Amino acid sequence: MEIIQLRCFVAVAEKLHFGRAAQSLDMLPASLGRYIGNLEDSLGVRLINRTTRHVALTAVGAELLDDIKDLLNRVENIEGKAHNFDRLDSLTLRVGSIDSAAAGLLPPLLNFFKTERPDIEVTLFEQKTIRLLPRLLSGRLDLAFVRPPDVRPDRIVFRPLLNETPVVAVPTSHPLADRSSVKIEDLAEEPLIVPDRGSRPHSHDLTIQLFAEAGLTAKIAQIAEEKQTIVNIVSAGLGLAIVPRWASRFAVGNVKFVPIETHSSQAMTKLSLAAAWVRDVRDPARDALLDCLIRHLEDFQSSA
Repeated sequence: MEIIQLRCFVAVAEKLHFGRAAQSLDMLPASLGRYIGNLEDSLGVRLINRTTRHVALTAVGAELLDDIKDLLNRVENIEGKAHNFDRLDSLTLRVGSIDSAAAGLLPPLLNFFKTERPDIEVTLFEQKTIRLLPRLLSGRLDLAFVRPPDVRPDRIVFRPLLNETPVVAVPTSHPLADRSSVKIEDLAEEPLIVPDRGSRPHSHDLTIQLFAEAGLTAKIAQIAEEKQTIVNIVSAGLGLAIVPRWASRFAVGNVKFVPIETHSSQAMTKLSLAAAWVRDVRDPARDALLDCLIRHLEDFQSSA
């Protein structure tokens, strides 16, 4: 048996859907299926019954599920303890971040931090939240700036920081580019570029909810994975996009970022940003960066 096989089994047992389980592990469904098959071969029993429409645990799979979860928890505790001992003497800090925070928050934060703690080396890893959290849990990251998920792992601490301000990215040749602000009603007939909900649920839902609050339906013209790609598509004149204000710091020409005029919108809180780290892991370097962040947080909030 391999640890990855056990993790795949637990993911399928919890989701009862191979596609969603594979997405939660950031792998292809075919790879997930192979890991499950290899686990069943090594145990000599069938753990999961799968048809084209239905996924269910066998009696053996249901019986073993709690034992496998307990084993994985113990493995994670061992990894966490080993990481903890290693980090006590380390002056390298591994930080993960979603793209907008990497563009807007981290440059000024690391500038302050370098002045205060030149002895600590910071390495950066930019990715989506769904890929940063597993890296935190496995000890490959020490701190991450993420969108807090609806379902939060118990082993991760989430410290709310701020809400990023949504703006509309429009081509500079578009009539709305000269406006000081726009209302959602102004976008009712505009083709929109939105992120895939599976990988960026907060950004996707922001657009949908803003239109729903105005009694409208967003006219989605294109789905794109990365914010940089979305802004590039806007630059090409293929549509508009609602993005975090920090996305205006991406190096893309021919795009204007126009504020959105709303009143008491629940959707405007969708772009929340949090610092995340593994619970009960001592890390002086991480704590030093967090302390620097909190002392300058008002400045970062005003620019977000």
